[in-house]
Amino acid sequence: MAAAVAPMPDLKLLDTAPEAYWKRLREEQFLLPDWRAYMNNGSLGVAPRPVVSAVEAYLERGAGMVGSEYPRWGYELMESHRQEAAAFLGCSFENLALTHNATEAMSMVAQGLDLASGDEILMTDQEHTGGKGSWLLREARHGLRVRTVEVPLPPRDSGQLVDRLIGAIGPRTKVLSFSGILTTTGLVMPVREICRAARVKGVITVVDGAHMHGQIPFRIDELECDFLAGSPHKWLFAPPGCGLLYIRDEMLDRLWPLVTTEAWTNLGLKAARFMQVGTNSRAVLEGMGAGIRFAQAIGAGRVYGRIHELARRARGLAAGISELELLTPDDDRLYGGLVAFRMPKALFEAFAKKAAAEKMWVYGSPLMRIATHVHTRPQDVDRFFELIRGSRGA
Repeated sequence: MAAAVAPMPDLKLLDTAPEAYWKRLREEQFLLPDWRAYMNNGSLGVAPRPVVSAVEAYLERGAGMVGSEYPRWGYELMESHRQEAAAFLGCSFENLALTHNATEAMSMVAQGLDLASGDEILMTDQEHTGGKGSWLLREARHGLRVRTVEVPLPPRDSGQLVDRLIGAIGPRTKVLSFSGILTTTGLVMPVREICRAARVKGVITVVDGAHMHGQIPFRIDELECDFLAGSPHKWLFAPPGCGLLYIRDEMLDRLWPLVTTEAWTNLGLKAARFMQVGTNSRAVLEGMGAGIRFAQAIGAGRVYGRIHELARRARGLAAGISELELLTPDDDRLYGGLVAFRMPKALFEAFAKKAAAEKMWVYGSPLMRIATHVHTRPQDVDRFFELIRGSRGA
């Protein structure tokens, strides 16, 4: 596998012949066969060759016991890994814990906060099950009250979203838990404005950021949130099985660990205290670092630009089909690489059969979500909507 990893295409090619650059990047840096059009990056991303190689290489290193370290994580602090991730995400590594995914990170927050019966958790009606399930557990077990706020789809503007969430805060609201990018529609929420306004009201903010890193540019330390959960396996080229949890300084001592080993009482570990969970595979974390470096080799801004360019193309094509109810706003500041729309059930069923026959991997629901990334080809996007048009009346 290591021998099969080709050098990255020269960035000069991106300036002179951009489509040739992206074509070479897919063909040389990804294992995707030519026949596969993968349009579901929002559920699970595609690891490029250097990431797969890094995982394999560390598995071999660990099996040979050729290093001086245990080939694992779960007791170790993993400072170099956290420093690399924190530098990319824009926060201190001491505030960053490594987890297995965003769902686990969200559960760590929900189960670790001291909340009393009758305290209210406010969230949107568009939360992923991994982001809301842990709060519903607290509601069922400890008598907390979970209340949802309807998000307008599409919204008029970002100000409407701030007003809707902050205006719903009541006297018993202790926590506002919401997604930075909605998993259902790809709507980019005004996170900083919401968190800043919630803090004024004394409300803790928990951001499900599973779709954020790798899809849009941001720095965690500018969001003003108390907690943020992440899944780099979606948009940041990482393999499945690695996640992130950011904890604001003021919250480090207020959160109880969900899983414990001997070091759980050591407050000096800061966020690393929440990584003392027992033996886990370090190889996936090596893959996470390789994914970050892969994004940096292209240039994070170029990655975001390409993702968004393809999403704009998708939205424009969707707007031209009268049967589709667009949920993605006109304002392209409110979406990154996810475009969503509803389609009639009969049309969806006919389209889904055609897409499966052509090996096009799509998000399977009448609420369709097309998720583009750097491996997505423009012709994949075009063909997606050709199949929808060809499914009318089928």
